[in-house]
Amino acid sequence: MPALIAAQSRRRMVARAELAGSAVCFGLMAILARKLTLPGMGFTAGHLAVLRFVVGALVSLAAFGLIPGLYRPNNYRLLVTRGLSGGAVVVLYFYALAHIPAGEAGILYNVFPVIAVVMSLALFKERPTIHLWLAILAASLGVVLVLSQGHMGLGLGRGEVAALAAAIFAATSANAIRAARHTENAATIFFFFCVAGLPVVLPFALSPWPGLSQGSLGAWGLAVLMSLLALGGQLLMSEAYGTLAVSEAAVWLQLLPIVQYLMAVPMLGERATGAGLAGVLITVAGVAYGTVLGHRPRA
Repeated sequence: MPALIAAQSRRRMVARAELAGSAVCFGLMAILARKLTLPGMGFTAGHLAVLRFVVGALVSLAAFGLIPGLYRPNNYRLLVTRGLSGGAVVVLYFYALAHIPAGEAGILYNVFPVIAVVMSLALFKERPTIHLWLAILAASLGVVLVLSQGHMGLGLGRGEVAALAAAIFAATSANAIRAARHTENAATIFFFFCVAGLPVVLPFALSPWPGLSQGSLGAWGLAVLMSLLALGGQLLMSEAYGTLAVSEAAVWLQLLPIVQYLMAVPMLGERATGAGLAGVLITVAGVAYGTVLGHRPRA
């Protein structure tokens, strides 16, 4: 029994590291998406969403060919549901990144872990501890503090509405991943995310694509890199959901907008303030608190 408990504890630590790595991947992805949708780059939110799914599907097919048994679908309805909701997330989030600063988009979008926890109460009968609720509250307050800084308004323009709509679909996806991990591996879930999500985003990519001239090769390279970062973030997140409850994952997912906010300062020239940095510290403290005290005592 002690050996089993130790192994479970190690797996939980690995899952938390996977969510931290996922936050870094998604943060960099958002920075590149914001950069690629700036005037003069030639890409739209729809273009990037389609490219993300196509690259993900091709890499998945290559992995399935190299690793026998990696492709093991069981619950097709759940896998397709995750793909459709994920497709809506991608196109809405990229649309938000094209219209508002990356830091603001990330913070608005990342209310999804809290929404996901509420959904999980009904879907999985999860019962977060009081410490976990306090950790989610503290981390969320830190995120709100970052949002409330002077250069970020609280108005609801089309970019803000798109980010919030993406958050609702992302919460649905998070619970679908958690449910699917009982029967599916992370690679299979990601493949269906790409295949089922592609028809959702394709109508938004009908405008002319940037050409492959010498001047645009760098932009295409960044777009492919963005797609690979998204692939890494999705796989790490799906793998972590195989171990952590939705409520505990919600605490760690609060790192995503913080990572994105900090990266946007040097990479996009977005401004950081004292209030924003204080929000960062509160969020990190909330994550640490939830990690140490948020789990239920083992029988």
